Amino acid sequence: MAIVDTMMVGRLHNSAQAIAAVSISSSLFLVFAFFGEGLLIGLDTLVSQSFGAGHRDDCYHSLINGIYLSLALFPLLFLPVWLLPRFFHLFGVTPDIAVLARPYMYTLAFGILPLLFYFTFRRTLQGMNLVRPIAFALVTANLINFLGNYILVFGHFGFPPLGVVGSGIATVISRSYLAAALIAFLFWFDAHNHPGLRRASLRPDFTRIRRLVGLGLPAGIQQTAEVSVFAIVASLISRLGAVPLASHQIALNTVAFTYMVPLGISSAAAVRVGQAIGRRDLPGARNAGNTAILIGASFMSCMSVVLLVFPRYIARIYTDDQVLIHNAVILLAAGAAFQLFDGIQTVATGALRGTGDTRTPMLCHFCCYWFIGLPLGSWLCFRRHWGPLGLWIGLSASLILIGILLLTFWRLRLRHFPPAADPHLRPV
Repeated sequence: MAIVDTMMVGRLHNSAQAIAAVSISSSLFLVFAFFGEGLLIGLDTLVSQSFGAGHRDDCYHSLINGIYLSLALFPLLFLPVWLLPRFFHLFGVTPDIAVLARPYMYTLAFGILPLLFYFTFRRTLQGMNLVRPIAFALVTANLINFLGNYILVFGHFGFPPLGVVGSGIATVISRSYLAAALIAFLFWFDAHNHPGLRRASLRPDFTRIRRLVGLGLPAGIQQTAEVSVFAIVASLISRLGAVPLASHQIALNTVAFTYMVPLGISSAAAVRVGQAIGRRDLPGARNAGNTAILIGASFMSCMSVVLLVFPRYIARIYTDDQVLIHNAVILLAAGAAFQLFDGIQTVATGALRGTGDTRTPMLCHFCCYWFIGLPLGSWLCFRRHWGPLGLWIGLSASLILIGILLLTFWRLRLRHFPPAADPHLRPV
């Protein structure tokens, strides 16, 4: 959706400022959104292991308590997102960007609750092997977002042209549709199959919620550490002006797009590994994790070649501004350097999550990003005067190191898996 937003506002007359506004707002918003998603990521482990063990009613029990956790998270995430635009000047955001970024971010705040519901239902469905409805909902939601941007940004079909804020409204509408579509499907599925959802107790189970938080908090910290680094990088680049920030957003959207594939494979790895452990099939868990990592690494290797061979064509998707295109091409080359390792670390994180290990990825991401990547990138950007490229080199270095570390920890984790099924193994 951020890609669609960027493509649309990039066609406005003030494309550099508009793309920069979407960049800084989206980067900061995602810090809070992904923390919420991380806290709900424990559903991957609990639902998949319950489903693998044949306890479908327990899957719905986790879902109900995931909804309660979402409702509790909403005010905690909404408030900082709503207040943060008042402090854009502290992040070095120039006034011409801030005047567009503030209303865009205010609009995004209203999409937090449906986004949390989407995360909850999505992770429950994928833990039960119901992934086609998720794919359908995501594709159609992006079509809705595209149509909404076309109507509201430029003022078609009698609507006034709202510019950047119109893009935010379209995104909130499409995210609300996402949540509604998955909720409707799950109720339909329950009515025509196993009626466990209608029998599930609506009373909060604080023990289950604590288990979700216990599994999800390290994942939330990990994702927040990762996304907040990109938010800080965006705020640092904003000090260099609208053009560097807009170029950064173009390159970031591109690598975020390629990242979606290993991210999906990561979810599959978490589910398959978790289901295998739930049915006490440890060789199956080992094979699922190894296969997923191989697929993710292979795909991202291909994407690295694409970014190196076709950077100008990619940049032209977002804008016709030759200065932006030239700067984005340089950053895409840096992005190509970490594609392989980004794929490895993403899928390895999911495989480890399937075993119930969410702390190892948290520590790796936090240490590598904050103690290596960000300091190195800042030094290259401002001390060596390499500009945005310096910050991207820092990000590349940290992602390469994270990929190597998480692959190593996954291999070490395999050593604790016995060669045959262990009847005494208890799911996490």
